[in-house]
This record gives sequence, C-alpha cells and structure tokens, in this order.
Amino acid sequence: MSRYSRLLSNTLVFTAGKLLSKLLVFFMIGLYTACLSPEEYSTAELIANMANLLIPLACLGISEGIFRSAAAKSGDKEAFFTNGLAVYGVGSLIFLLLSPLMSFIPFFVDSAWLIACYVVVANLHSVVSQYLCAVGRTKLFAGQGILNTALVIGFNILFLPILDFGVTGYVLSTVLADLTTTVFLILFTRLWRAVKPKSISKQTIREMLRFCLPLVPTTIFWWITGVSDRYMVAWMCSDRLNGLYTVAYKIPNLLIYAVSIFDSAWKLSVSAEEDPEACRDFYSRVWRIYTTIAFLGGGALMLCSRLFARILFANDYQDAWIYIPVLTLATVFTALCTFLGSVYFTSKKTMWSMITAFVGAGLNVTLNLLLIPGWDAMGASVATFASYFIVCVFRLGTTHRLISFKQEWGRGLVNTLLLCCMTVTVTFSEHDPARIPWMYGLAAGIFVLMFVFNLRPIAELLKDAKRMLRR
Repeated sequence: MSRYSRLLSNTLVFTAGKLLSKLLVFFMIGLYTACLSPEEYSTAELIANMANLLIPLACLGISEGIFRSAAAKSGDKEAFFTNGLAVYGVGSLIFLLLSPLMSFIPFFVDSAWLIACYVVVANLHSVVSQYLCAVGRTKLFAGQGILNTALVIGFNILFLPILDFGVTGYVLSTVLADLTTTVFLILFTRLWRAVKPKSISKQTIREMLRFCLPLVPTTIFWWITGVSDRYMVAWMCSDRLNGLYTVAYKIPNLLIYAVSIFDSAWKLSVSAEEDPEACRDFYSRVWRIYTTIAFLGGGALMLCSRLFARILFANDYQDAWIYIPVLTLATVFTALCTFLGSVYFTSKKTMWSMITAFVGAGLNVTLNLLLIPGWDAMGASVATFASYFIVCVFRLGTTHRLISFKQEWGRGLVNTLLLCCMTVTVTFSEHDPARIPWMYGLAAGIFVLMFVFNLRPIAELLKDAKRMLRR
C-alpha cells in the first residue's frame, strides 16, 4: 500500500469513528448552556482545562512516547508498552500524593479531587488507546472514541438535567466515560498479555523519555496560548463574560475536531517512515491540500457563525457569537501549527516544538495583559490569533531545515489576507444591523474568491482521492 493510500485509509477510519463523536459533543452545547449558567459553565471549563494542563505533567507525556515508539517498524512494541505503563504508574502515584496542594488555588478549593480523578483516568485511557492505535488497531481506536462519546453524553444527561449535579456532574461525566472505555479496551483486547515486567529497562525508559519529555513543556506552553486567556478574562473581567467567551470557542473547535482526526492518521503514517527526508514529496503534497482545507473551512465557519449561535446557544449566550470570527481565524493557524509540529514529531526533534510553543505562550500572555483591559474578551481573541500566527511563521522557518518540503509562502499569504478580510467584515457587521445583509454578501464574495484561488489544490485532492478509492 502506498503512503497516500495508507494515509487515506487511516483518515477514513478515524473520520468514521471520531467525526460522529465530535459532532455529538458539539451538539451537546445546547444542553450545557441550558443546564448551566454562564458563571457555572465558566467554572466547569476552567476545571477541565486545568486537568488538561496537568495530564502530561503527571505522567511526563509518556503516551506520546508509547505511540511514537510502537508505531515505528522496528522495536519490541510490547516492551515499549510495558515500560510506558511503568512510567504511568509511578507518575500517577506521585501526582495523587501531591494533588491536595491544588486546594490552595482559589479557583479549585472544592474541586481538587475532581481534577485528580480526571488526570489519572485520562492518562490511563490515553496510554491504552494510543498503544492500540500504534500497533494497527485503528478501527478499534476509532470505535472506542464513539463509545467514549456516547458514555459522556449518557452521563451528562443523567448528571445535569436529571440529577442536577451542576459543575461536578459536567466534569464527572468525562471521568466516568474515560474509565469505562479503558476497562472495555483492556478486557476486549486482553491487554494484560502485552505486559511483560521482565522487559522493563532503564535504557528503554530513558530513550522514550528523551523523546516525550520536551513535549511536556510544549503542552504547557500550548495550554498557556490556548487556554490562559479564559482565566485572564475571568480574572480581569467577569465569570459571565468568560462563560460567553468559552462557549464562543466551541464553534471554531469544529475545525480543531477535523484537525485532530487527520493528525492521528498523519502521525501514524509518517511515524512508519524510517527516513523523514525520504518523504519530502509526501509532506509537500499533503501540506498543499491541508492548508487549502484549513483556510476554506475557517471561511465557511465564519459565514455560519451567527446561524450556529442562534441554533446552539441558549438566550443568555447569544452575545457570544461576536468572538467567533476572530477565534476561527486563530483556529486556522492552530491547525497549521499542528501540522508543522508533526515535522518535529517525525524527525524526533521535539525540542524545537517546545521552543516554538514557548514563543507563542510568552507572546500570548503579554498581549492578553495589554489588550484585555481595553477590549475585554475581544482583546483575548486577537491575542490568541497573533500568538498562533507568529508561531506558525516561526515553525515554517525551522521545519524547512528538517524536511525541506514546499511550503508555498505566496499562496499562504494570499489566503491569510483573504481570511483576515472576511474576519473584519463579519465582525464589524455587528455595529450596524442594517448593514448585515450586504456585509455578509461581501464576506461571501471574499470566500468565493478564496475558493477560486485554491481550485488547483482542490482539483488535485479530488483526483487523488478518486484514484486511491478506485484502487
């Protein structure tokens, strides 16, 4: 099977499993905004975001090390899993012993136990599912995603409208869903047979940690870039405004959902390449198509931002739509940064991933402090976009030294300018309702222009997909 056929096959499998899951979660926004006030929703998201920050810290990001090692063509896959599991066990024990310290943080006085459960269970789920994906159980990996989502929805329905557990129910739903899914995977695959205690080796653990340790601060820096603005809006403005800002982020997350699906398939495909330089053309063609889909997808989300808000948001959240266009623009560059990060992942130069993420985090915090006092949550949106844009430029410059694929700076610049024009047009339509029809007409015209400009990569994508599907 060719590289492209393998990538398409993996993408279709992950799409079948993950897309349904992500869409179901997306449409749960209506339930969340109906059962939780903006203040409660803000608190729930802050708890979940803090847990996501601590997940790689607790176990040193070992699930990424398991995936990268087990996905390679050479090496003892079960030994990598066993050593990774040992790191998980030690890390989780230390984390649980230290977790009571979180209760001294004002935001998490009553929720430290929830965060601890969330982190430990999420890490175990990640270790198990990433290993199964790396060894070729892609259909099972996709299927467990659907199961996990169904459980989250079921627990949410039980804990929010029925039992009225509020914030605790929102977080506990994810914890119980992850735990149930992990138990299912272990029993279904008899995963205990892959555990070989005699294969635990300091050298193997050292090699795995050398790869994944730089990813821990990378994750922290990405968290600062993507999430710290919510804490700063809550601190510098209000919980209500942060609730609006947080729910507005759910619409651009549609693009992130698509990116996460492809990223799983892409990393699985390129991890099998022993010589990253040998797949230069592979990177060039995929990058051209990937950027086209990212820019056009972002433009489509902007045009539909008001419609999504009216359908999905409760009345108390309708004002949130104003932040969607700028956050969507930021999300497009998040997607580009994610792809470029795979170059560091493939070439095992994860230190560069950490450095570029550090640049974005520092810039984001600085801009938040400067812009939020005058522009409120809109300032946070602009800061997020600027941070991801700079990181994208930085990564374009550094990845070229590792794998010299065609980056097409000119086409990227034109797409960026067109998407920025769309963002400004849609956002400023709010200031004069009488101008909304013709301003949206102008935005639609810019989108058509962008589509025409990208016709060549679109035609290439359709042609390649048709040929591979025929094979």
